[in-house]
Amino acid sequence: MPSGGTEIEVSRAYKLETGSRTVALDETQLLDTQRAFDSVAADYDGPRGNNELIQRMRLTLWDTVGHTFPAGSRLLDLGCGTGIDAAEFARRGYDVVATDWSPQMVERTRARANEHGLTARVKAVHVGVHQLDRLDDTFDGIYSNFGPLNCAPDLGAVAAECARLLRPGGTLVFSVIGRICPWELGYYTLKGRFKRAAVRAARGATAVGMNRHTIWTYYYLPREFYRAFASHFSLESYRALSLFMPPPYLVDVYRRHRAGYERMGRLDDRLGALPLLRDMGDHFLIVMRRR
Repeated sequence: MPSGGTEIEVSRAYKLETGSRTVALDETQLLDTQRAFDSVAADYDGPRGNNELIQRMRLTLWDTVGHTFPAGSRLLDLGCGTGIDAAEFARRGYDVVATDWSPQMVERTRARANEHGLTARVKAVHVGVHQLDRLDDTFDGIYSNFGPLNCAPDLGAVAAECARLLRPGGTLVFSVIGRICPWELGYYTLKGRFKRAAVRAARGATAVGMNRHTIWTYYYLPREFYRAFASHFSLESYRALSLFMPPPYLVDVYRRHRAGYERMGRLDDRLGALPLLRDMGDHFLIVMRRR
């Protein structure tokens, strides 16, 4: 999820090419996204932001970070949300700087760290993914979970800032919303909601509703996403998340047939990194190393 503050001034419009036209992600759209996440911060630890299917994907990122970085490493969290990941890594012995474009999410992260006695290891700061030039620090690794980078107006600028902030050989571990989600295509096509089924096919910033607000979102194939980072980072691996399992917003479908979907989840674990299959899924998990 993105980060920032309602009083922050965004100094310029960000432009991205979408086919033959240019779409500007301007201050208004960035603030739209911020307000959307501010509006849900109070209850985002509940079913909206941390149901069983979300937690299953979360564990995959936790395991990947745990295998990639030794305890004691210094980590940067991009789009920390309510701080669930930052707190988990602090408990495991990491030092985390947790950033978000939503000031309410930053406050929730600070409260979580205080509640669990983790303030010595978790520093929450009000910085969006488009504002990383405001940070002056060095990290062993950078992670981002559940798509904050899908709301980044300029991925190339994010890549350059990540390279600046990482030590030589440092690693990125990102969970990103994918472009091809078979579950979503099938589910909404069967319901006759063809426009909703095709929403991820859009190029450029796409308006996605949440809590009567708008999140401006870009969807990516893994290789599309990596191209923005290729000049600074080598691609280590990527895999699908929630390919056979339903996406998190279909958690009620999962709960009605939990045992069967858990078997499908094991297919995610076994097959999600295979060629072709790894290009699909609700999200993908991508690992890149600084050149």
